[in-house]
This record gives sequence, structure tokens and C-alpha cells, in this order.
Amino acid sequence: MELPGYGSLLLVFMLTFLVTKWIRRKGQQLKYPPGPTPLPLLGNVLQIDFRNMVDEFVKFGSKYGPVSMAHLGPKKVVILNGYDVVREAFLEKSEVFSDRPSLAIPKMVFSGYGMIFTNGERWKQMRRFTLSTLRNFGMGKRSLEERVQEEAQCLGEELLKRRDAFFDPTFLFSLAVSNVVCSVVFEDRYDYEDKDFLNMLALMKETFYLVTSPWSQIFDLAPNLLKHFPGPQDRLFKNFDKLKEYVMEKIKEHEQTLDENCPRDYIDCFLIKRNQEKNNPNTEFKYENLVVNLMDLFLAATETTSTTLSYAIIILLKYPKITKKMQDEIDHIIGNSRCPSLEDRIKMPFTDAVIHEIHRFTDIAPLGVPRATSQDTVFRGYYIPKGATVFPMITSVLKDSKYFKDPKIFDPAHFLDEHGNFKKIEAFIPFSIGKRACPGEGLARMEIFLFLTYLLQKFDLKCDKEPEDIDISPVPNRGSYVPQPYQISVTLR
Repeated sequence: MELPGYGSLLLVFMLTFLVTKWIRRKGQQLKYPPGPTPLPLLGNVLQIDFRNMVDEFVKFGSKYGPVSMAHLGPKKVVILNGYDVVREAFLEKSEVFSDRPSLAIPKMVFSGYGMIFTNGERWKQMRRFTLSTLRNFGMGKRSLEERVQEEAQCLGEELLKRRDAFFDPTFLFSLAVSNVVCSVVFEDRYDYEDKDFLNMLALMKETFYLVTSPWSQIFDLAPNLLKHFPGPQDRLFKNFDKLKEYVMEKIKEHEQTLDENCPRDYIDCFLIKRNQEKNNPNTEFKYENLVVNLMDLFLAATETTSTTLSYAIIILLKYPKITKKMQDEIDHIIGNSRCPSLEDRIKMPFTDAVIHEIHRFTDIAPLGVPRATSQDTVFRGYYIPKGATVFPMITSVLKDSKYFKDPKIFDPAHFLDEHGNFKKIEAFIPFSIGKRACPGEGLARMEIFLFLTYLLQKFDLKCDKEPEDIDISPVPNRGSYVPQPYQISVTLR
């Protein structure tokens, strides 16, 4: 037996192993999803218009296919275009595509707490608690539906105060929707002229705008560098500090008046759960999570729902025949002597179809909330590494011609069958799908239905422009879609 022979054999074996491993790794690299060729260090940063990322990533779908990839600096970003591929990722492979990416702004502001930008057990417990609390919302003397109905009447009173002139209603819609969230988390609503309420709403609106602006994507490319220079992040962090201070004051007030046998709102429910787990060293029911959960609810629920409501009104002003048909259905099913209720919706197929079409057409969150892969995976033949950011292009889903006949046209017939009955379409996912779907979907859809039907029940609305001159395209260069400014006048029906 000659040792050199064994040594040579071992050397050959090791070289073969290393070459095979290199080939496999190279093969994996070659199987990355297609996309523009990245530059060293910069990736595709110079090739992407960050002011118009929505259109840029939709074009990726047309050019490279439903699964594509961009390199934002060192970060790999996977773009999913079309319902079929989003469904496959978020439903069929949900165990892989249900994480959130590590984004600079949420990480610096929320410090890893809350339910929207966390993963693992913290996310599971906070989401489960929030869904359960909202679903079983029978706190105090009023149900969640009753709180929305009350706010709809308050909104109507505010509109009546302005009935002698044209005015921009969008801020009133923000006040109304924000008041619903206040009722859910703080128990009480605010007067529309309350200074603390107005200041808080102004902070939230500016904060939401900054978080969803193209700047936030640019900041995420080099946060450790950019945070040392003056910029929008300074205003953002100051806003968050003020909001946290406001929320903590509310929490302290609740602690002093807490009755565990009669929870009034979300804060009470959380504090009760916290007391129940006070001896659990691993509990997630701690102040930090409560503060961030409340801010998540405000930022996510207020802006998106109020924007949808604002967009709904300008669309109905654009199409007066659709509005008249909705009002006829409201008059027939509800009448004028009581407030609309959720039970009415099933009896109102045309109104239901219009509201679904409003959600689809307005496309408020076109990029979707980004996700991340929890492990290395092969998806549709492409290698996607662990930790890759994933953008589900919700706009491409809601405008998928495979599921909607004329996706770029506003048409309630998308949700009506040949007999005029409401029909469901699986590609209707404005709130996303899967384990990370928006936990406030039920509340948002309730608000839009009850607010809209109440306003159309009580008022005739008129725009300061003729219907053919009304522009229902969104304001350009925004990460989230918002309607063009408009003015209305109201008269009692």
C-alpha cells in the first residue's frame, strides 16, 4: 500500500468536490430571475427611476416575465407581476414568502417591535391578537359597526356646514376615518376642530407621505451614510417621537381607569392580556409592542381608507349614471329613515360591485407591502436566496387582463354576472393575500361601504367641473396612489 497513491486520490476527490460545488453555485447564479444587468456595487440604481417605481416594475413584468429581479445596491429585489404568480408565492409557498424584509426606516423607528415589520413569534402573536380583537370587537356599549355608523353621521353634519359653497372634502374624509381608528384604540372620537386631534392627523399624514415616497427607497440603499446628513429622515424621526409621546399618554390614562371586566378598546384588551402574562418572561405583550401596534393601525388604516374614500367620490362624480343607479338601489333597500348597515350589502349587488371596482381601479397600494424570503428557494425555475426582498405588484394583479376584461377602464360590470348578481373574482386582492394580508381589511371594507352608502343616501354631490373634464388618474410620482385635487358641493336629497 503506497501512501502517495491515497494522497493523490484524496486530492482528486477534494478538487472534484470543490469544482462541483462551484458549478452548482454558478448554476444557481445563472438561474436568478431575469432583469437588467447590474453594475458593481450600485446594482441597477442608475437604471431605475425611483420617482416612478410602480411603472418601472410593471415594465419589468412585460420585458422579463412574471418573475424578475432588480439589484438595488447590494440588495436583491424580486418583482412578481400578475395574479397567478403572486398567488403561487403567497399561498402555495407561503412558508417561504411570508417574512418582512429588513428595511432601514421601520428598523430605525420601530426597533423591531409591532406586527407589520416583524417576523417570527412576535409577528405571529401580535397579528393573532390584533385580528382577534378587531373581529370580536363588541367592547363597551357599541359594536364596531355602530362606531362607523356614528362617524358617518358626524361626517354628514360637517358636510352640511359647507353646503353653500364648493370645497375640498378630502381632509374631512381623513378626519372621519381617523376618528374610527381613535374609537377603536382610544375608545372616544374627537371633534373635527379639536387641536390635538388635528395636530396628530397632520403628523400622521406627513409621516405616511414620507414613508411611501421614493425617498424612503433611496434612503434604504445607504442608511448608515445618509442618516448623518440633513434630509427628510429628520422630520420623520421627529414625527414618530411626537406620535409615540401622544400614544404613551393615552396608554397611561387607560392604565389608571382600566376595568378588566369591561374592556373599552384595543388598548384595554392589550393591557388585560399583558396583566395575564406578567409572570411570563418571554411574553410579547409589552409596552413597546403596544405603542408600535397603535402607530401601525393609525398609519395603515387612516391614510389608505381615507384615500380610497376620496377617490371613490371623484369617480362617482365622473360617472353620474353609476351614482344614480347606486342611489336608486340604496333608496329601494334602505330607504331614508335609518342608517345603512352591513346586512344591507348582500341585498345590494350593484352597489357592492361598484365598491369592489373602486378598490380595484384606485389601486391605493400598487407596489404592495414588500415581503422577504425566509430561506433559499427555487421558484418557477429560478433561484431566490434567503432574505431577498419581494415586491408583489398588486397593481398588476388588479389590472390583470386574464381576470378583468377591460382592466384600465372603471366598470362595475367586472363584478356582475349576466343576471346582475354580484360575482367574486379571485384576483381581487387590494389588501394582498396569504399570511401577511392586511389585518385591517375587514374594518376598511366596512368603512368604505357604510360611509359611501350613507353619503349617497343623504346627499346629492356635485363637482366644480363637468363629468367629462374630471381627471381620475392618480397624482404622478407617488409610491401610493392618491386622487387629483377636486372640489364638491352637497345638497340634501
